Amino acid sequence: MTSSEISHFEHDFQDQAHDRTDLDQRFWAHSANAAGKWHGLPEHLAGVARLARQFAEPFGAGDWGYVAGLLHDVGKFSAAFQVHLRKSSSDECHSSELRGTVDHTSAGAQYAVERFPVLGHLLAYAISGHHGGLLDAISDLTCLEKRLGKNVENWSHGLRLLVLPDLQLPNFLRDVLASRERDPKRVAFSFAFFVRMLFSCLVDADFLDTEGFFDADRKSARPAWPADVMARMEQALCAFADRLPEPASRISRHRAEIRQSCLVAASKEPGFFSLTVPTGGGKTLSSLAFALSHAQRHGLRRVIYVAPFTSIIEQTAEIFRQVFEPLLKLQWPDPVLEHHSAIDVGEETVASRLASENWDAPLVVTTAVQFYESLFADSVSRCRKLHNISKSVVILDEAQKLPVDFLSPCLMALHELVANYRATVLLCTATQPAVGRREGFPLGLDNIREIVDDRRTLYLQLRRVAVRDLGTVGDEELSRRLADERQVLCIVNTRRHARLLTEQLLPTVDAIHLSAAMCAEHRSQVFRRCRELLAAGEPCRVISTQLVEAGVDVDFPVVFRSLAGLDSLAQAAGRCNRNGRLTEGRVFLFRSEHGRNEAYLRDTGNVAVQLLGDKGFAPLYEDPLSLEAIEHYFRLYYWEQRQRWDRRQLLDSFKLEQCRSLPFQFSFRTVATAFRFIEDSGRAVVVPWGEKGKELVEELRRGGESLTRWMVRALQRYTVQIPSRTWHDAVGSEITLLSKDCAVLACPEVNYSERFGVDLNRQNLSPDTLIV
Repeated sequence: MTSSEISHFEHDFQDQAHDRTDLDQRFWAHSANAAGKWHGLPEHLAGVARLARQFAEPFGAGDWGYVAGLLHDVGKFSAAFQVHLRKSSSDECHSSELRGTVDHTSAGAQYAVERFPVLGHLLAYAISGHHGGLLDAISDLTCLEKRLGKNVENWSHGLRLLVLPDLQLPNFLRDVLASRERDPKRVAFSFAFFVRMLFSCLVDADFLDTEGFFDADRKSARPAWPADVMARMEQALCAFADRLPEPASRISRHRAEIRQSCLVAASKEPGFFSLTVPTGGGKTLSSLAFALSHAQRHGLRRVIYVAPFTSIIEQTAEIFRQVFEPLLKLQWPDPVLEHHSAIDVGEETVASRLASENWDAPLVVTTAVQFYESLFADSVSRCRKLHNISKSVVILDEAQKLPVDFLSPCLMALHELVANYRATVLLCTATQPAVGRREGFPLGLDNIREIVDDRRTLYLQLRRVAVRDLGTVGDEELSRRLADERQVLCIVNTRRHARLLTEQLLPTVDAIHLSAAMCAEHRSQVFRRCRELLAAGEPCRVISTQLVEAGVDVDFPVVFRSLAGLDSLAQAAGRCNRNGRLTEGRVFLFRSEHGRNEAYLRDTGNVAVQLLGDKGFAPLYEDPLSLEAIEHYFRLYYWEQRQRWDRRQLLDSFKLEQCRSLPFQFSFRTVATAFRFIEDSGRAVVVPWGEKGKELVEELRRGGESLTRWMVRALQRYTVQIPSRTWHDAVGSEITLLSKDCAVLACPEVNYSERFGVDLNRQNLSPDTLIV
């Protein structure tokens, strides 16, 4: 664009500025939609401001959301942007904006600081990052300091359209500052967390307003649930529970009692709760009963169920859909949103922005990786949903499964959600609430209310297995032991080990393999087959990774478990004699010959060995699952590892400084890069498995790079995570890249086994396991 073009535009604007109606029509936020209509800038700013206010009101920051919405795109009032937009032939104008052709985000950030000299810096983070993500305050790369010092195009003629309210700190941030015993790190973290939540409100509002303009049909197709959705869901859950078998057995009777205790506790004020119930005690439905009742009584908006592994959310979501099937028959939208990170949007475009999930559903089932990493993310797509956690009931299944190196930041984030964002957090565990504050563990959570008071008695009542430690067992001996059992589950720590054991068994007996190398829909089919075999008394020998360990309702008379933490051993024991049909189930713990390759579980395994005994040392506890043994385990693994609670010093990345130019020095991008539960969580590949999977892949191929959020949701059932290096090596041969972030298995008849799942090393597949 030339200076004469811009000058002509500004002169033309001045001639017509006296006419407010014409002024509104002269400035555009987005180019033409499918109907040929352009999106007016004042209309867009007002729409985003209105939605952002609505999203921020649940945590008392409605005015902050409104101001952020009004200012986020004011840079588009500049003549340079308007000329660029009019010359652009792309319908997806955000693509060019994101490439930096015209910077329209710095203007709003700068004006926020000018209009609100100190507090405006909090707004500036959200506004400057609303396309590219939250920035660090100071960096050699793009950062807030550089954005605030940047020369921006003149947009001042748009000021007459802005009427901004005065801003005051939300009450909870005032309380944080006024606290006599305040911790500087906690204070800074509270302010940074507020910025993140405000950012979430802004970007979700921006997405939704843009969606409403570009695709009215998609906007109208968004699920809409009745106002009494929580009450109707609770009714459906009660009806489902009434259809369960009568409490004839002691296990069923105890499950009913636990569910009743949850309903009683639901009337208590929001905050932290703990449901400590041994495996097989019915925590899944009992915790949901608590959450739905509690939400109704206290005006909370949704339930978010957080499970430690992707495989668990698949099973849990399936159970929940059975519960709410009557509502689907009433033509309701599915109230259960299953969301994990198998498919995640990378570079932002209009299409990918609209595909991102915002957790606007009554019941969200997600993973701990997705939940916690989103709370520390910098990207637009991952932060968009965060504001919907406020005024929600968060159920943390197996809450103790937090990496010790991230304990401090994770627990501080949970504290923020409860203390300042009106959430209730329910800590579900089969062992004990290991994250509560106690002597020697000052960072633990305060005021956790236990739903079941007498944990010791409940443990003894639900005890159904005996554990025997076999010591080191090689694969050959292990295979013989498994072959000798008619119905047995063996849980190992790696996909490779699960496959090797299965292949070793197959020449003599049938064996079923389960691992995350199989897509979710495939695994669900295998689980159904296992349950049928078990119920019929048929032979059923299953070799699985830890994905079967929690949230999966299977009942084996015998379970073998490779060495891991005692909490994992307790979960494995929960798959043995689960329904109490036997006098006592048998659980065998063994040390694998592959221990050196099991780095992910090495820490917990090493702590477990100190209690179980090894190399001539006697075990410290006769029952390794006793409350005393578990407490000792957590003391060693969590409570006495102070030097590791924030190993990467993430909390030091948020600081308040006596510096007017940058009073809030937050390093959002640095923290997001460092906060990874798993160093290499892999890359996703879509598998055309089964008829539905093939249909989805064909639709995906026809759609090219347009990945709708409905497609993202459906594809989660047909994706497999594989190591990043393997993924990159296979692209162009075994893997076809349809877009930057969507890969499809190119030749499933060769590279996908009905027994083992994805296999990108063909010689490892025997002929009888290929898809034909």
